[in-house]
Amino acid sequence: MATETAKKQGGFEKFIKWIEIAGNKLPHPFWLFVYLSIIIVVLSFFLSKAGVSVTYMAAGRGGAEAKETTVTALNLMSYPAMRKFMADFVKTYVNFAPLGLIMVMTLGIGLLEQSGLISAFMRKTILGAPSWAVTATLAVVGINANLASDAGIIFTPAIGGAVFKALGRNPWVGVITGFAAGCGGFTANFFIAGTDALLAGITESAAKGMGIVAPTHPLINWYFLLVATVILTAATTFVTEKFTVKHLGDTHGAMDASEIAQHAVTEDEKRGLRYAAIVAVIYLVLLVIMTVPEGSFFRDPKTGGIVPTSPLLSGIIAILFFFFFFTGIAYGTGAKVIKKMADVPKLMQQGLAGGLSFFVVVLPASMFVQLFAVSNLTTILAVKGAAGLEAMHLGGIPLLLMFILLCSFVNLFMISGSAKWLILAPIFVPMFSVVGFSPALTQMAYRIGDSSTNIISPLSYYIPVVIGLMEQYRPKDNTQDVGIGTVISLTMPYSLTYLACFSIQLIVWYLLKLPLGPGTPPIM
Repeated sequence: MATETAKKQGGFEKFIKWIEIAGNKLPHPFWLFVYLSIIIVVLSFFLSKAGVSVTYMAAGRGGAEAKETTVTALNLMSYPAMRKFMADFVKTYVNFAPLGLIMVMTLGIGLLEQSGLISAFMRKTILGAPSWAVTATLAVVGINANLASDAGIIFTPAIGGAVFKALGRNPWVGVITGFAAGCGGFTANFFIAGTDALLAGITESAAKGMGIVAPTHPLINWYFLLVATVILTAATTFVTEKFTVKHLGDTHGAMDASEIAQHAVTEDEKRGLRYAAIVAVIYLVLLVIMTVPEGSFFRDPKTGGIVPTSPLLSGIIAILFFFFFFTGIAYGTGAKVIKKMADVPKLMQQGLAGGLSFFVVVLPASMFVQLFAVSNLTTILAVKGAAGLEAMHLGGIPLLLMFILLCSFVNLFMISGSAKWLILAPIFVPMFSVVGFSPALTQMAYRIGDSSTNIISPLSYYIPVVIGLMEQYRPKDNTQDVGIGTVISLTMPYSLTYLACFSIQLIVWYLLKLPLGPGTPPIM
């Protein structure tokens, strides 16, 4: 039995290695996005000439009425399209969402790391703890990081690499674990995030447009996601410790007493941690004061609430940056790393240097994402796939699983979750209601497919972020190429595990008819 298991593991590892080798045979990510952009431009020309189009019921946002929409492939070689591309070239790059996020987060985290705060804090609190405890902590933070929307996807792998490096572990393990949890576990959360309200508004529009009477409030999937967060935390920890650590190597995962003593926190570092703790407490108290009272600064000026929209959520990047900035300065001052104010920008500059490769790759990546969206090919792909699934005439669990797989496939090419749901909700919410599926169940099945394959999409604009982080933490003696194949091969086990865990949980929920959220059974 043990031999069979070893063979299976060996076979799977060979498969993952094959993915890495095959993926890394692809051009450098910079040129890959250039070639993909060219392919999209040429494809749009022929599809436009052929008159390829789709007609579907497009959902409105926030419960607005659905309306019939026809989308035709746009010829990107036409003069108007080319003129707009040239005019918006700089704006497309500068406004590319991950660019600003990664720059700001790298500046903040870079100050923490270069000042030594992360290293000292982790050695003080986690040094000597079992490796799985560190991994589990990173996993639960990453899965819940979608409270910060896309910022969480960038923050978690960045902090994961820094933390694992501080503990003497392989930083690549931290980067991959943080990325998998933050991106692949994007839909799960202990709390209600802006994504819940956004998707529920689209679901409400699709249901209302077809006269379906069923709950469509932002909490319709909350019970399911609470449990999913615990399951995904355990799954992430298991995959990391049983696969990623073994594959990448992590010899310092369990330090002995002599190693722990060698990495003991010094008196200067202890003073720095005390200063940082005082500043952190003051900062958090001020944040609470500015958030909790009615009419306070971080509450929505119209509704007075915090979720789904508020200055607290929209300003989360600035809040995190200033938290890192002030605590980093406090630590550096106490630890005598920062002796004059000119040292602060120097430390931030050192932290930013590691992300330069990302800023280069983002140029063609931003152009590709823009061209793909403008060509309307993403919409055509989604609607055609939906029509194919509808033609299969399935029901029950097979229908749920096929829908999850369809969403997983479409997600490889169409990254925006809300954009996909705007297209798919008016098709599948009414269609599935005929077989008794509640809008909450349909939405949850969509979210499973949308989330699970985020980390293995070759078109994801977060993969260059991960590649940049891995380059930043590359050991000097490591000559291994780091490319898209590396990231996909390392995240594939997480993707498959998330897909399996989510799907099994949904089947259990469906069979036992458990409520997906307050007042939202899976069957109408």
